Amino acid sequence: MSPRTMKKKPLGSVALVGAGPGDPELLTVRAVELLRSADVVVLDQQACGSWVSRYVEPDTELIEAAQGQGGEPLAHATRAKLLVEAARQGKRVVRLYAGDPALDGSLVEDAAACAKARIPFEIVPGVPSLTAVPEYAGVPLTSRSVHDVSIVDAANGPHWDRHVDPNVTLVIANAIGSIGEIAKALIAAGRKPSTPVLLTAGGTTTEQRTVASTLELVAAAVRAAKLTGPVVTVVGEVVKHRDALSWYETKPLFGWRVLVPRTKEQAGALSEQLRGYGAVPEEVPTISVEPPRTPQQMERGIKGLVTGRYEWVAFTSVNAVKAVRERFEEYGLDARAFAGIKVAVVGEATAAAIRDFGIKPDLMPAGEQSAAGLLEDFPPFDSVFDPINRVFLPRADIATETLVAGLIDLGWEVDDVTAYRTVRATPPPAPTREAIKGGGFDAVVFTSSSTVRNLVGIAGKPHASTVIACIGPQTAKTAEEHGLRVDVLAAEPSVSAVAEALAEYGAARRLALTEAGEPVTRPSERRPAARRKAK
Repeated sequence: MSPRTMKKKPLGSVALVGAGPGDPELLTVRAVELLRSADVVVLDQQACGSWVSRYVEPDTELIEAAQGQGGEPLAHATRAKLLVEAARQGKRVVRLYAGDPALDGSLVEDAAACAKARIPFEIVPGVPSLTAVPEYAGVPLTSRSVHDVSIVDAANGPHWDRHVDPNVTLVIANAIGSIGEIAKALIAAGRKPSTPVLLTAGGTTTEQRTVASTLELVAAAVRAAKLTGPVVTVVGEVVKHRDALSWYETKPLFGWRVLVPRTKEQAGALSEQLRGYGAVPEEVPTISVEPPRTPQQMERGIKGLVTGRYEWVAFTSVNAVKAVRERFEEYGLDARAFAGIKVAVVGEATAAAIRDFGIKPDLMPAGEQSAAGLLEDFPPFDSVFDPINRVFLPRADIATETLVAGLIDLGWEVDDVTAYRTVRATPPPAPTREAIKGGGFDAVVFTSSSTVRNLVGIAGKPHASTVIACIGPQTAKTAEEHGLRVDVLAAEPSVSAVAEALAEYGAARRLALTEAGEPVTRPSERRPAARRKAK
């Protein structure tokens, strides 16, 4: 009798991955690939917990490196054992470190544990905090006159008399709690009291704060700034480059907390643009999109698209595109059903949604991206050239009649169909409501009149200190009707233009404060006593 063969479970793998200094945009391509395919991620919650969910699947198991699944503290040997055991179960494991794991002593033990257990592992370098943070603060570690860099950890009790050469940049980790003693030791060892010093906390994130001083005055400067948390310290002449090279903290909306009253799906492009200007966008849905109460109209409309009832279909929102697309998928249809039908869209966002469906729009307003702008460019019905005189218009239940009336005036017959209903969203959590009314937000971006009405309805009026930015004149009028003064009005009605206008406002504000010799503060840090009223 032949012996039974046991089916051996395949081994998993372990990736020891550097997460970089804090900004998730600094992750390497390989790090993102590994996170997206991981079954288990062991991470430092304080360093990576706020963003890691963007890159992992919903069912990925996340384990805090300092604690086990039951919340109990983990010794380092226990963490290494956890990596090995998960890999033995066939899982793809990522151990995510802050910065570059090669500069963290725990990497050696984790890698050694995997090697001893014969678990396949790889090391993925990360952007080191000790070099990246100074660069984000506008300080290169070398220059034409300074060619050498010395990196030390204050926690290891270095000999400061070895670091007195003025031609060598000194980078110090873990110095925040002892910077006064370190400065005295460096001066006693021979460094000039006037030697420039830079300390940066929260580096590469929108929480970044930097204190520039000298060895003689740095202890008092840090106390006055109340600097806390992980800090990277740079000592040397290269610090003088900050005045000319500071690029991150001088972004026009750096650190601004900006309220975006839209869902995450709708706010994606706007939030991304705001982040590029240094802001911290926070999406708060003000409406909820629901199916129409009676679906028969949409069913007839979709049938009409397929059977050639329409010459045009006009989309006035991303939600309208989504509603039609969902119906198509229910019926097993795809973009080919639009063959022979001309497609009009109200603006760039709607055009992007219809292109994602595989359809190229035939008409988009050249000027104002609105129903009025679409009407200006929409061709009149011509019985000679247009074989069909009917337009399919799927839209919201609360849409105005302007577009319908205008198309009829152009000679078209319009099937005005409720494709979706918009209802007021549930109020945001209490802390968000308090921040809105209490001045916790620096700005709010309104992209329609309904976002103004609904935000005030579910959360109350934004505080007088909050900068109000509006996408167009009608939205601005609605804001003023609700007692708000509009500070920013987009040059054209698009989300890109309103974000750009807010950034220009922020830049002008920063310049005015700087020229006046005042500290550059955010609007939420300068609150007037009385609520602002519309002019």
